[in-house]
Amino acid sequence: MPEYKTREQKRKFYDGKAWKLLRVKVKERDNYECQECKRQGRVTIDTNEYSESAKRKKIMLVVDHIKEIEDHPELALDEDNLETKCVNCHNYKHGRYVDFSLWRKKPKWDDEWW
Repeated sequence: MPEYKTREQKRKFYDGKAWKLLRVKVKERDNYECQECKRQGRVTIDTNEYSESAKRKKIMLVVDHIKEIEDHPELALDEDNLETKCVNCHNYKHGRYVDFSLWRKKPKWDDEWW
């Protein structure tokens, strides 16, 4: 059974034909909607917007492993272990979410105005 511990092993897996085909199948199964947003009563879909700076389609949705491949390599290509997520939900799950509202400057005066 293959292992997916190193960055190179994961890259080889995610660049493989089997993953790319399965990824499309899972997005179709999930109607191109973020399943995490759906559970929270929101709708996030793939917009097919084009990024001029990157010269490619903007990535809005990704296919995520429910049980990570590092811990469960046998489930790497199991369709029941995959779900579609928007980039924000995916980053939040993996601890890469940044709340930009915290970056705003606080007002100089924090008391009430009458």
